Amino acid sequence: MKKLSILFAAFLFTIAGCTSPEQSSVTVLDTDQLIEDLKVLASDEFEGRRTGTEGNRKAREFLVQRFEEEGATPFQGSFTHEFEFSGSDGETMTGVNVVGEIAGKTDSVIVITAHYDHLGIRDSLIYNGADDDASGTAALLAYIDYFSREQPEHTLVFAAFDAEEMGLRGAREFVEDSVFLDKVVMNINLDMISNNDKNELYASGTYHHPELKPVLEGIETGEISLLFGHDRPDQGYDDWTNASDHAAFHAKGKRFIYFGVEDHEHYHQHTDEFETIPQTFYKNSAEVILNAILAFDAM
Repeated sequence: MKKLSILFAAFLFTIAGCTSPEQSSVTVLDTDQLIEDLKVLASDEFEGRRTGTEGNRKAREFLVQRFEEEGATPFQGSFTHEFEFSGSDGETMTGVNVVGEIAGKTDSVIVITAHYDHLGIRDSLIYNGADDDASGTAALLAYIDYFSREQPEHTLVFAAFDAEEMGLRGAREFVEDSVFLDKVVMNINLDMISNNDKNELYASGTYHHPELKPVLEGIETGEISLLFGHDRPDQGYDDWTNASDHAAFHAKGKRFIYFGVEDHEHYHQHTDEFETIPQTFYKNSAEVILNAILAFDAM
């Protein structure tokens, strides 16, 4: 009996080892669907997704459908958040954010963001913005799918912002209109996460929030080199603190981490197409960011 008990205990230990913290930190996304969503968002059908255009409207409708399909619930009663702002020529423009949420075990909120707009059509060329920022937007859909199956500790708000390319207007209007800001503990922003030939992904913001760096240093990164920086005031143009939608949260004193790659040859060019995205890097990048979300959710 003693020998059998020892064998049974060893068996239980082996099972427990299969779900050790080290192994459970390696997460699995539906990366096939991730790639498919990127391909759709970066297609000519949406004509570069410029704010106020028919292509932008089609992209928004696609996102609302996909938010619902993947299991998000409408944020404060609606998947859309409409706002008005003055365009560069002074005309009044309308933008529409797409926002959903996954209820957590608490009402403390982490806001995960990307922007779905891009530059539209210029000189008869479609600027599809595959990396900038169809990549971050498609990743939002993958994370909604994941957390619809694995309830998070925090309530997760997923926001696909409009008019980022026109001065971060969607993010700024969302933050100004939100009545839940006191419950927001941090913003995780994804902008250009799919195109790098060195397997390098930056997590920017630890200069402002050094307490977040050890969390990121503890996650599984696989083949990705997770780097820090681009967040110091003395870096000038290379300081990304106000370069994307996380700036709206930073301005309100909220913690943020901005995931992105450095500028590349396709940045703001018509060649930023689905076909120029290194898919293995993109999948790995999205999985690293999920590991980071899980680590922050556990804080």
